[in-house]
Amino acid sequence: MEASIAVIKGDGIGPEIVDEAVKVLKAVEKKYGHEFHFEALLAGGAAIDQVGECLPEVTVEKAKKSDAVLLGAVGGPKWDTLEGSKRPEKALLGLRKSLNLYCNMRPAVIYDALLSASPLKDSITKGGIDVLVIRELTGGIYFGEKKRQGESAYDVMSYSKDEIRRISIKAFEAARKRKKKVTSVDKANVLETSRLWRETVNEVASSYPDVTLNHLYVDNASMQLVINPSQFDVILTENMFGDILSDEASMITGSIGLLPSASLSDGKKGMYEPIHGSAPDIAGMNIANPLATILSAAMMLRYSLNLDKEAEDVDKAVKAVLDKGFRTKDIAKEGESWISTSEMGSLVEGEIL
Repeated sequence: MEASIAVIKGDGIGPEIVDEAVKVLKAVEKKYGHEFHFEALLAGGAAIDQVGECLPEVTVEKAKKSDAVLLGAVGGPKWDTLEGSKRPEKALLGLRKSLNLYCNMRPAVIYDALLSASPLKDSITKGGIDVLVIRELTGGIYFGEKKRQGESAYDVMSYSKDEIRRISIKAFEAARKRKKKVTSVDKANVLETSRLWRETVNEVASSYPDVTLNHLYVDNASMQLVINPSQFDVILTENMFGDILSDEASMITGSIGLLPSASLSDGKKGMYEPIHGSAPDIAGMNIANPLATILSAAMMLRYSLNLDKEAEDVDKAVKAVLDKGFRTKDIAKEGESWISTSEMGSLVEGEIL
C-alpha cells in the first residue's frame, strides 16, 4: 500500500516523540511492504518562529492532500505573550476546521503491567479497561449562539440530524472493529437536543444489528466510568459531554503519557496526536514518553489507512515492551530504572520487526 503522511512535529517534546512514531511506522512499512511518504510540515510555535504565523497556508494545503496527519504537540510559554488569535494552539483549531474534523476519538486503556498506576481500586481495574470515547467536535453548545446582556447570559445548544447521524456512524463502525458495543450518552430526560440525539442514534443502530446499543444519561455515565469502567466499549456523545467524559476516562488510566487521540472527517482523513502537551521543561532531554504518539500512529493505521493488522501489531508491540518491564521516566516507580525516549521507540520497533 502507498500512503502520504503529513508530519507536524510541533514544539517542545514534539520532535522527539514524533521521530519515534515515524521510526515505528517505518518498521511497519518494512515488515508489510508498504510505501509511506512522510512530508514534514510546520505548525504551532515552530511555524511562528520560522514564518511568522502559527498555521501557514502551505501546511493546510499539503495536509488536505495527505492521507493522514501525524502531530506531536504545540505551544509553550515562549509564545504566551502573543494575543490569542496568534498563539500556537490556534493552529490546531485551524487544522480541524480546514480538514473538517468532526469526530474525536480517545481510547483509555489500562495495561496489565501498569494497573498500579490507576487511581482506581484493584477490584475495579482487574477486569481490564479498554474504552473508546467518541465525541462530536463541531456542534453543540460550544458552537452555538452566545450572548451576554446586563447580568444575564445564554449559550445555545443545537444539533441537526445529519450531524448526529454522521458521528453515530463513526461510533458503530469503530465498535465493529472492537467488542461491538456502543453506549450513547445524553441528557434526554431534560434536553430536546438529547431527545433528537437519542432518536437519531437509534435510527443508525438499526443498520448495525451486530452491534449492541444502550443509552445512559451523562450524570450516570460519569459515575459508571469510575465504579465499573470495564462495562464500556465505545462511548458516543455530543461535544460538551464528550469533552468532560473523555478527560475523566483519560485520568482513570493513571498515565497521560500513554493516551493517543484521533480526529476524523468524512471518509478516512484524520489527524492523530497524543493528548498530552508539549512539555517544554523536558524538551531535548530524551526523557519524554513516546508511547502516546506511537499509539496515535497505530490509530492512523487503523482508521485512515485501513490497516487493521498493522495497527494491531503496533498495539501488541507497546504492550509487550511494557510487559517486559521497560518504562520511561514518567511511568517508572520511585527507585525503578527507566529508559530514554529513543530507547523506548527502538524497543517497540524491535517488537514489530
